Amino acid sequence: MCGIVGLFAKSSRVEEKFGQHLSAMLIEMADRGPDSAGVAVYRNGVPEGWTKVTLCHRQDPAYDWDVLAAQVSAWLGETVPAERRGSHAVLRVPAALEKLRPWLDANHPDIRLVSAGTKIEIFKEKGHPRDVSKSFQLEDINATHGLGHTRMATESAVTTAHSHPFSTGLDLCLVHNGSLSNHNRLRMVLERRGIEFQTDNDSEVAAGYLTWRLREGDDLETALKAASRDLDGFYTFAVGTRDGFAVMRDPIACKHAVLAETDEWVAMATEFRAIAVLPGAEKAAVWEPQPGRVYSWNREGATVSAPEFAL
Repeated sequence: MCGIVGLFAKSSRVEEKFGQHLSAMLIEMADRGPDSAGVAVYRNGVPEGWTKVTLCHRQDPAYDWDVLAAQVSAWLGETVPAERRGSHAVLRVPAALEKLRPWLDANHPDIRLVSAGTKIEIFKEKGHPRDVSKSFQLEDINATHGLGHTRMATESAVTTAHSHPFSTGLDLCLVHNGSLSNHNRLRMVLERRGIEFQTDNDSEVAAGYLTWRLREGDDLETALKAASRDLDGFYTFAVGTRDGFAVMRDPIACKHAVLAETDEWVAMATEFRAIAVLPGAEKAAVWEPQPGRVYSWNREGATVSAPEFAL
């Protein structure tokens, strides 16, 4: 089942109230996914050579993140504060992920890396979407764009780690409504190619597939079109990047999805009721994304691809 939402701000007015809007959209999808929820938001970019990471303790939701921040600061010789949100924390670190991750693995194996990049922050947890939104204080967040997901678990455990969004590459995240049938085989192929996974969730495999294709030189549109050939199943994907987000349905398009646009925002959701809570929704252009097409938005504008193949 599950519900997915996405919002891209085209004005500062929407950015300033971004968290309120995304939270309202997420809560509207609670009936489609009452067991866990999460969001990826893009904001407050870090300087070149720095990395922003979102972290979660594997066992202790009340973990003292100031302790970790003090240790990272001592290791790097520069003050690294921790911004706590609910059970997660965001650190802005003057080091590349290739340097930070081995240090975390060696010194804090009980801490899980949720996301990494220059702008991305991911917050996800078990529980009703309304409670998850409140625990992370989502309404206080301003951002340029973001995605959200409400989950009704059908293929893997109800845990924080199994909640969406999934991030397997810098500033990349994916939310997914549907089911993949070949994810176990594809997981083994991707692991041999250096992609790391934290769960047995099929959506994480889809995220890992896109990370691999982008690492090999594809742009996002090409990677998603390849996914329509290599990922068996039925799905709607929403993919976040540093600059925007993209939406694609599988070539049969049996999973719900709606897109809408005004002069101030672009939105997507599994059902229109999640878009209806946005200001000006009654005047929005509304349409259903077509099978196999990639729809994307970034600061340079919008693009719509031709389908990879016709049925």
